[in-house]
Amino acid sequence: MATDRSYHDMCGMAHALDLVGERWALLVVRELALGPKRYTDLRSDLPGISTNVLSHRLTELERAGVLRRRTLPPPAASAVYELTPWGQELEPIMCALGRWGARSPARPADGSFSLNALVLSLRTTFSPEAARDVAVTVELRLGQRPVRAEIAGAALNVELGEADGPDVVVEADEPAAVAAVLYGGVPLGDAVRAGTVRVEGAHDAAARFLRAFVLPEPAFALTD
Repeated sequence: MATDRSYHDMCGMAHALDLVGERWALLVVRELALGPKRYTDLRSDLPGISTNVLSHRLTELERAGVLRRRTLPPPAASAVYELTPWGQELEPIMCALGRWGARSPARPADGSFSLNALVLSLRTTFSPEAARDVAVTVELRLGQRPVRAEIAGAALNVELGEADGPDVVVEADEPAAVAAVLYGGVPLGDAVRAGTVRVEGAHDAAARFLRAFVLPEPAFALTD
Protein backbone atom coordinates (compact mmCIF):
# COMPACT_ATOMS: atom_id res chain seq x y z
CA MET A 1 0.00 0.00 0.00
CA ALA A 2 2.41 2.66 -1.20
CA THR A 3 1.27 6.18 -0.30
CA ASP A 4 2.85 9.61 -0.04
CA ARG A 5 3.69 8.60 3.54
CA SER A 6 5.45 5.40 2.46
CA TYR A 7 8.96 4.80 3.72
CA HIS A 8 9.97 3.55 0.25
CA ASP A 9 12.21 1.09 2.04
CA MET A 10 12.70 -2.55 0.99
CA CYS A 11 12.93 -3.76 4.62
CA GLY A 12 9.99 -5.98 5.59
CA MET A 13 9.56 -4.07 8.84
CA ALA A 14 9.33 -0.78 6.95
CA HIS A 15 6.69 -2.26 4.62
CA ALA A 16 4.77 -3.59 7.63
CA LEU A 17 4.70 -0.06 9.03
CA ASP A 18 3.46 1.18 5.65
CA LEU A 19 0.56 -1.26 6.04
CA VAL A 20 -0.38 -0.96 9.72
CA GLY A 21 1.74 1.87 11.10
CA GLU A 22 -0.76 4.69 10.66
CA ARG A 23 -2.38 6.05 13.83
CA TRP A 24 -5.28 3.82 14.99
CA ALA A 25 -4.56 1.07 12.42
CA LEU A 26 -3.29 -1.54 14.89
CA LEU A 27 -6.06 -0.69 17.35
CA VAL A 28 -8.61 -1.38 14.61
CA VAL A 29 -6.88 -4.72 14.07
CA ARG A 30 -6.95 -5.35 17.85
CA GLU A 31 -10.70 -4.78 17.91
CA LEU A 32 -11.19 -7.39 15.18
CA ALA A 33 -8.81 -9.97 16.67
CA LEU A 34 -11.60 -11.88 18.44
CA GLY A 35 -14.08 -11.87 15.58
CA PRO A 36 -16.01 -9.67 13.13
CA LYS A 37 -17.61 -6.38 14.13
CA ARG A 38 -19.94 -3.85 12.61
CA TYR A 39 -18.77 -0.31 11.96
CA THR A 40 -20.88 0.91 14.90
CA ASP A 41 -19.23 -1.66 17.21
CA LEU A 42 -15.78 -0.47 16.19
CA ARG A 43 -16.81 3.13 16.72
CA SER A 44 -18.06 2.27 20.21
CA ASP A 45 -14.99 0.25 21.19
CA LEU A 46 -12.61 2.97 19.99
CA PRO A 47 -14.17 6.05 21.59
CA GLY A 48 -11.26 8.34 20.70
CA ILE A 49 -11.37 7.79 16.94
CA SER A 50 -13.25 10.07 14.56
CA THR A 51 -15.65 8.65 12.00
CA ASN A 52 -13.49 9.92 9.14
CA VAL A 53 -10.32 8.35 10.49
CA LEU A 54 -12.07 5.04 11.17
CA SER A 55 -13.46 4.95 7.63
CA HIS A 56 -10.02 5.73 6.19
CA ARG A 57 -8.30 3.06 8.26
CA LEU A 58 -10.86 0.41 7.33
CA THR A 59 -10.47 1.28 3.65
CA GLU A 60 -6.66 1.20 3.85
CA LEU A 61 -6.54 -2.06 5.80
CA GLU A 62 -9.01 -3.68 3.40
CA ARG A 63 -6.96 -2.52 0.42
CA ALA A 64 -3.84 -3.95 2.04
CA GLY A 65 -5.50 -7.34 2.56
CA VAL A 66 -5.42 -7.15 6.36
CA LEU A 67 -9.20 -7.18 6.73
CA ARG A 68 -12.26 -7.69 4.58
CA ARG A 69 -15.85 -6.52 4.59
CA ARG A 70 -18.73 -8.93 4.20
CA THR A 71 -22.48 -9.01 4.72
CA LEU A 72 -23.97 -11.39 7.26
CA PRO A 73 -26.74 -13.69 6.02
CA PRO A 74 -30.38 -12.94 6.92
CA PRO A 75 -31.94 -12.16 9.29
CA ALA A 76 -28.97 -10.01 10.39
CA ALA A 77 -28.01 -8.90 6.86
CA SER A 78 -25.62 -6.28 8.27
CA ALA A 79 -22.13 -5.48 7.05
CA VAL A 80 -19.20 -6.49 9.26
CA TYR A 81 -15.44 -6.22 9.11
CA GLU A 82 -13.20 -9.16 9.90
CA LEU A 83 -9.51 -9.98 9.71
CA THR A 84 -8.23 -12.08 6.85
CA PRO A 85 -6.12 -15.13 7.76
CA TRP A 86 -3.04 -12.98 7.06
CA GLY A 87 -4.42 -10.23 9.27
CA GLN A 88 -4.96 -12.75 12.08
CA GLU A 89 -1.22 -13.39 12.07
CA LEU A 90 -0.83 -9.97 13.69
CA GLU A 91 -2.16 -11.18 17.08
CA PRO A 92 1.16 -12.50 18.47
CA ILE A 93 2.86 -9.39 17.14
CA MET A 94 0.34 -7.18 18.96
CA CYS A 95 0.76 -9.22 22.15
CA ALA A 96 4.55 -8.87 21.94
CA LEU A 97 4.19 -5.15 21.34
CA GLY A 98 1.79 -4.89 24.27
CA ARG A 99 4.24 -6.66 26.53
CA TRP A 100 7.00 -4.33 25.38
CA GLY A 101 4.80 -1.28 26.02
CA ALA A 102 3.81 -2.60 29.46
CA ARG A 103 7.47 -2.36 30.49
CA SER A 104 7.41 1.41 30.07
CA PRO A 105 7.44 3.16 33.46
CA ALA A 106 5.33 5.89 31.85
CA ARG A 107 2.50 3.50 30.92
CA PRO A 108 -0.84 5.33 31.33
CA ALA A 109 -2.70 4.47 34.54
CA ASP A 110 -6.15 5.36 33.19
CA GLY A 111 -8.05 5.77 29.95
CA SER A 112 -10.28 3.59 27.80
CA PHE A 113 -9.83 -0.20 27.86
CA SER A 114 -11.91 -2.32 25.53
CA LEU A 115 -13.04 -5.90 25.97
CA ASN A 116 -10.68 -7.04 23.20
CA ALA A 117 -7.82 -5.19 24.89
CA LEU A 118 -8.57 -7.03 28.14
CA VAL A 119 -8.70 -10.48 26.50
CA LEU A 120 -5.46 -9.89 24.60
CA SER A 121 -3.84 -8.57 27.77
CA LEU A 122 -4.76 -11.80 29.57
CA ARG A 123 -3.04 -13.79 26.82
CA THR A 124 -0.06 -11.44 27.02
CA THR A 125 0.49 -11.36 30.79
CA PHE A 126 -0.39 -14.97 31.62
CA SER A 127 2.43 -16.57 33.60
CA PRO A 128 2.60 -20.39 33.41
CA GLU A 129 4.93 -20.35 36.39
CA ALA A 130 2.48 -18.37 38.53
CA ALA A 131 -0.37 -20.63 37.32
CA ARG A 132 1.49 -23.88 37.93
CA ASP A 133 -0.87 -25.01 40.72
CA VAL A 134 -3.98 -23.17 39.50
CA ALA A 135 -7.03 -24.93 38.09
CA VAL A 136 -9.99 -22.62 37.73
CA THR A 137 -12.72 -21.67 35.28
CA VAL A 138 -13.92 -18.07 35.35
CA GLU A 139 -16.66 -16.26 33.49
CA LEU A 140 -16.06 -12.56 33.05
CA ARG A 141 -19.25 -10.61 32.44
CA LEU A 142 -18.30 -7.23 31.06
CA GLY A 143 -21.29 -5.29 29.85
CA GLN A 144 -23.33 -7.56 27.59
CA ARG A 145 -20.45 -9.76 26.42
CA PRO A 146 -19.24 -12.72 28.49
CA VAL A 147 -15.71 -14.09 28.37
CA ARG A 148 -14.73 -17.58 29.48
CA ALA A 149 -11.26 -18.16 30.87
CA GLU A 150 -9.91 -21.51 31.97
CA ILE A 151 -6.56 -22.20 33.58
CA ALA A 152 -5.43 -25.82 33.79
CA GLY A 153 -2.05 -27.51 33.52
CA ALA A 154 -0.25 -24.14 33.58
CA ALA A 155 -2.07 -23.17 30.35
CA LEU A 156 -4.68 -20.52 29.65
CA ASN A 157 -7.65 -20.68 27.30
CA VAL A 158 -9.61 -17.44 27.04
CA GLU A 159 -12.19 -16.49 24.43
CA LEU A 160 -15.55 -14.82 24.01
CA GLY A 161 -18.58 -16.77 25.23
CA GLU A 162 -20.18 -18.16 28.37
CA ALA A 163 -18.33 -20.62 30.60
CA ASP A 164 -19.81 -24.04 31.34
CA GLY A 165 -20.12 -24.37 35.12
CA PRO A 166 -17.57 -21.70 36.12
CA ASP A 167 -16.00 -21.76 39.57
CA VAL A 168 -16.59 -18.04 39.86
CA VAL A 169 -18.23 -15.22 37.91
CA VAL A 170 -16.56 -11.83 37.90
CA GLU A 171 -18.79 -9.01 36.68
CA ALA A 172 -18.09 -5.36 35.92
CA ASP A 173 -19.76 -2.65 33.91
CA GLU A 174 -16.49 -1.79 32.17
CA PRO A 175 -13.40 -3.87 31.30
CA ALA A 176 -11.28 -1.08 32.83
CA ALA A 177 -12.59 -2.02 36.29
CA VAL A 178 -11.18 -5.55 35.94
CA ALA A 179 -7.98 -4.17 34.44
CA ALA A 180 -7.55 -1.97 37.52
CA VAL A 181 -7.55 -5.10 39.69
CA LEU A 182 -5.32 -7.09 37.35
CA TYR A 183 -2.79 -4.42 36.53
CA GLY A 184 -3.53 -1.26 38.49
CA GLY A 185 -2.82 -2.49 41.99
CA VAL A 186 -6.44 -2.27 43.17
CA PRO A 187 -7.13 -5.11 45.63
CA LEU A 188 -10.07 -7.30 44.62
CA GLY A 189 -11.74 -6.77 48.01
CA ASP A 190 -11.56 -2.99 47.60
CA ALA A 191 -13.09 -3.17 44.12
CA VAL A 192 -15.89 -5.40 45.41
CA ARG A 193 -16.61 -3.04 48.32
CA ALA A 194 -16.61 -0.08 45.96
CA GLY A 195 -19.07 -1.90 43.67
CA THR A 196 -16.92 -1.58 40.54
CA VAL A 197 -16.43 -5.37 40.46
CA ARG A 198 -18.93 -8.01 41.56
CA VAL A 199 -18.04 -11.61 42.37
CA GLU A 200 -20.44 -14.55 42.35
CA GLY A 201 -19.03 -17.77 43.73
CA ALA A 202 -15.78 -18.56 45.47
CA HIS A 203 -13.72 -15.44 46.06
CA ASP A 204 -10.63 -17.59 46.56
CA ALA A 205 -11.10 -18.94 43.01
CA ALA A 206 -11.10 -15.36 41.72
CA ALA A 207 -7.94 -14.65 43.72
CA ARG A 208 -6.21 -17.75 42.28
CA PHE A 209 -7.16 -16.63 38.79
CA LEU A 210 -5.82 -13.12 39.29
CA ARG A 211 -2.46 -14.41 40.55
CA ALA A 212 -1.82 -16.04 37.18
CA PHE A 213 -1.35 -12.72 35.40
CA VAL A 214 1.89 -10.83 35.95
CA LEU A 215 3.02 -7.55 34.44
CA PRO A 216 6.63 -7.50 33.24
CA GLU A 217 9.15 -5.47 35.21
CA PRO A 218 9.68 -1.89 34.01
CA ALA A 219 12.56 -1.51 31.58
CA PHE A 220 14.07 1.27 33.66
CA ALA A 221 13.23 3.61 36.50
CA LEU A 222 12.02 7.13 35.89
CA THR A 223 14.23 9.80 37.39
CA ASP A 224 13.36 13.35 38.41
